[in-house]
Amino acid sequence: MSKQEKLWSKGKPLSEKIEAFTIGRDLEFDKILAKYDVIGSKAQATMLAESGLISKEEGQQLVAELNGLFNEVIADDFVIPTGYEDVHSWIEARLTDKLGDAGKKIHTARSRNDQVLTDLHLYCKDVLSQLIEKTEHLALLLVDQAKKFNDTIIPGYTHLQVAMPSSGGMWFSAYAEALADDLIVLKSALKIADQNPLGSAAGYGSSFPIDREVTTNEMGFSQLKVNSFAAQLNRGKLEKNVTNAIASVAQTIGRFAMDVCLYNSQNFGFITLPDELTTGSSIMPHKKNPDVFELIRGKCNLLQGVPFQVTSLMNNLPGGYHREYQLLKELLFPSVHDMMSILEILEFAVPQMKLKGADTKDEKYKLMYTVEAVNAEVMKGKPFRDAYKIVGEQVENGSFSIENGDQNYTHIGSIGNPGFDLIIKKIKAE
Repeated sequence: MSKQEKLWSKGKPLSEKIEAFTIGRDLEFDKILAKYDVIGSKAQATMLAESGLISKEEGQQLVAELNGLFNEVIADDFVIPTGYEDVHSWIEARLTDKLGDAGKKIHTARSRNDQVLTDLHLYCKDVLSQLIEKTEHLALLLVDQAKKFNDTIIPGYTHLQVAMPSSGGMWFSAYAEALADDLIVLKSALKIADQNPLGSAAGYGSSFPIDREVTTNEMGFSQLKVNSFAAQLNRGKLEKNVTNAIASVAQTIGRFAMDVCLYNSQNFGFITLPDELTTGSSIMPHKKNPDVFELIRGKCNLLQGVPFQVTSLMNNLPGGYHREYQLLKELLFPSVHDMMSILEILEFAVPQMKLKGADTKDEKYKLMYTVEAVNAEVMKGKPFRDAYKIVGEQVENGSFSIENGDQNYTHIGSIGNPGFDLIIKKIKAE
């Protein structure tokens, strides 16, 4: 197979302009998929040999050659050579150059459709496992900070107005528990990715006597995507579920980043960031800007829009393969990369954050204890509405006063009983 010949070529030339447009960014993204294509091809070669579609010797030769290719494609400097349409054609060409007819047999009983889909399932399974691990680690780091600053009192807000007493323990662990919910979504997406589509061919199966259970076991999938047409219908659905899981994490982290930016400002002053996490101004020497968290906030906002882009791309497509599927890579891969980088930055930044309490003697924070005063009156026997009216009148005439020590929270999930162990159990749940 020459470098210029395409897997689908019928011997007729294609306009270079059309070829460039249809290939798009595939070569760029296929570098990411290369190792998964080798893994899928090894499983295919093993299955073909066990099914008697190629000889045992040919199967062994293909697997040995693919092992060598795997080491090539995982190297940092690997690039798909000029002249190839995609990684699939390059791998097949390499096998053919080395093994002759045996190399040409690797594509028996498979289509480029299920080949790409298999690569994507393997990729998503891999990166989702990494995202789950990193998200869990971040959640536990937040719990560590919650324990460290458990007794640090900060105001809670509703409508961005001082509302009731909160704490560092409550604030940090709230986002940790929110990530525990996101882990459920990530793990659900992993279950969808952990299905083997290989053998579905172009979406309608193969007349060859293949054994799809062999490839399922060889590639380490937990189960088979049974219906060949359903396997093809999963293109787009797979990407939607993965990007939706990423968007779920992004929503949590984006709100956390916003809080950090807010609490780091002088008007709030609850969070201190070390110099290495901030940047300065070209004209204002006092500035220590939380650029990292602003960029995290911005990236998370954009990530939450990706599932809608996937939906827009897929909405009016009938069943079967369509070339638009190629564009899904441009949505999926950058989303994974951005979320990985966000989680890595937060793993570095969160342990360095310092929380200092609010000055409860400050006039603007005094009123966050009005609920405590109402509750105290109720505990003395007054009806709640009467107690509410009494404290309200005190606020209006300026006579309201209560000391910090008067608060008493005992229920699970409150300042006095934050339930860290229960949150950790959620984070670590299988």
